[in-house]
Amino acid sequence: MNCDYSFFVDSIRKKTGIDLSLYKEGQMKRRLISLREKRGHATFTSFYEAISNDSKLFDEFLDKMTINVSEFFRNPNRWEVLQAKILPRLLKANPKLKIWSAACSTGEEPYSLAITSKQLVDDSKVSILATDIDKAILERAKNGFYTDRSLKEVPAPFLSTYFTSEGAGYRINDEIKKMITFKQQNLLADRFDTGYDLIVCRNVMIYFTEEAKDTLYHKFSDALKPGGVLFVGSTEQIFNPGRYGFDAEDTFFYRKK
Repeated sequence: MNCDYSFFVDSIRKKTGIDLSLYKEGQMKRRLISLREKRGHATFTSFYEAISNDSKLFDEFLDKMTINVSEFFRNPNRWEVLQAKILPRLLKANPKLKIWSAACSTGEEPYSLAITSKQLVDDSKVSILATDIDKAILERAKNGFYTDRSLKEVPAPFLSTYFTSEGAGYRINDEIKKMITFKQQNLLADRFDTGYDLIVCRNVMIYFTEEAKDTLYHKFSDALKPGGVLFVGSTEQIFNPGRYGFDAEDTFFYRKK
């Protein structure tokens, strides 16, 4: 890590609590150099001074850092397993489910969780927290407006029931919105709440170092009830789940012992 980038990493950590050293350096540097050069800065030192004095540029930095690409029911066969197998088991043990969508991006994932849960149980029996580090992205999630690209895996009956056509896209209905609480959170620095039945963290861990992943898997395990489930992305299989107190329940679903 060269001195210029090291200064940037240290300064961002002191200013925001975000530790860029826990992200894979090659990926992170490429994204940030692209933004830095686009905004006319030859060094990370100059770029840091600029984002410190420009809230819009700082928000752009956060957006570039967090890679906000999402869609409803991503990898739909895994959502079928969630609805047919995982949630029914959890509901047998718990009359009310506590669910967390970690690093929720623009909201497709927590809204997918709300729609899926609604097929099995009354709204009042489900509590869904959705968190992300990026305030601007959370505002987009709360707004709940989506174009066709995000909706390609939404079954037609769900689209007609839970969305309203609006201009060039669709808006999620209020009955689904009210099931979710959105909150800003830094996964790598903040404490986690506990007592969750289900934690969904998908397509995020691939950006972190092995050390950061190890820490997060332990934290997720501690945040789950015994028998609770961690649902991860299709490129994020945990090869040693026992190290974190998990058993593999199904592909990409890990049950806390």
